[in-house]
Amino acid sequence: MTVNLEVAEGVGTIRLDRPPMNALDTATQDRLRELAAEATRRDDVRAVVIWGGEKVFAAGADIKEMQAMDHQAMILRSSALQESFTAVARIPKPVVAAINGYALGGGCELALCADFRIAADTAKIGQPEILLGLIPGAGGTQRLARLVGPAKAKDLIFTGRQVKAEEALTLGLVDRVVPAAEVYPQAHAWAARLAAGPALALRAAKECVDAGLETDLDTGLTIERTWFAGLFATEDRETGMRSFVEEGPGKAKFR
Repeated sequence: MTVNLEVAEGVGTIRLDRPPMNALDTATQDRLRELAAEATRRDDVRAVVIWGGEKVFAAGADIKEMQAMDHQAMILRSSALQESFTAVARIPKPVVAAINGYALGGGCELALCADFRIAADTAKIGQPEILLGLIPGAGGTQRLARLVGPAKAKDLIFTGRQVKAEEALTLGLVDRVVPAAEVYPQAHAWAARLAAGPALALRAAKECVDAGLETDLDTGLTIERTWFAGLFATEDRETGMRSFVEEGPGKAKFR
């Protein structure tokens, strides 16, 4: 398999495994969609890490495969491509991308689907599609602009340049830069911490932020209000408030 799902401590690691560069061919894209659905469905997966291994996150699409596609073939394939990445973005659980080495093109777009990004100090990130006479097609023009703002996104997309980890941190493209050997351990620790939290409240928080960004403020506030009130019907809310009253903040043990 080019992508695998391994579960430990409530954390599901979606591991890209297509040496040498984890090129995202159609089979890998389809497998990503399948595993995103599995991670969504499984109760023992409460948070997710996306990792390409110690050497590279993903260096982009399989260019040889794409070169063989004509206009009609890409019309048919482009929807499936976006659906695969969107399936990752819509996992209703915390998702962190652990970025070692290159995250270029589709690799960058996959990292953009996470809620949080931890990068190695040696990582390089970018959207080089313009150098092929193309534009990002797996969500890059949309998710990148929403994350770092339109001007910074246009700079990266128009030039196709690769940015090093520290610049990526300054741009807001990644959220933490650590030594390469610490990328996966820190990503797993971040996910494991949230895996121990209230699953429904985390799901609600993620949906409120993500859905709210796609709409106007009043609609976003309605989404928030609906989820906020709905959580009062959950066991997690009872556990959290009872623990706060009896033991103080931050000591609740959620099931």
